[in-house]
Amino acid sequence: MKLRGFIGVLFLAALSACDSQTIETRPFVRGSWHQLLAAHADKPTIVHFWGLTCAPCLTELPHWAEMQRDRPGMNVVMIASDPASEDTEELTATLAEAKLNNVESWAFADAFHEKLRFEIDPTWRGEMPRTMLIGRDGKARVMSGVADLQEIRNWYDAQTKS
Repeated sequence: MKLRGFIGVLFLAALSACDSQTIETRPFVRGSWHQLLAAHADKPTIVHFWGLTCAPCLTELPHWAEMQRDRPGMNVVMIASDPASEDTEELTATLAEAKLNNVESWAFADAFHEKLRFEIDPTWRGEMPRTMLIGRDGKARVMSGVADLQEIRNWYDAQTKS
């Protein structure tokens, strides 16, 4: 086990002992995207693709937690979409460390990541971080790179006012 993985497991164990809200990272396989969209139909939803091997992703995780604390009803879904995503204990520990204990969490669980990305967006080539803003009408807006969280807040506020 890698040192980071070992530390993550220890952190998760300590977190579980003092916080009953633990994250369950669900496997993202073919068909999961349609399942996710159906579960969040008619609600503005933010889907953020991130990964353990993506330095900008890891840097911005605490900012996502801060935004979610500011808007507690916001639907945020985190999907780990890099090759290291198969280590769900490390993913869970990383999200918990960033104070994202109450987000819906998924991780790519198919060796053919290209098929999963194609199901989500045929034009996506795997760049991360990546954020999709899915409106109540089902229309998606894609943001590649580090997200402008103020822009996301504005989008969400506009979605919830109408």
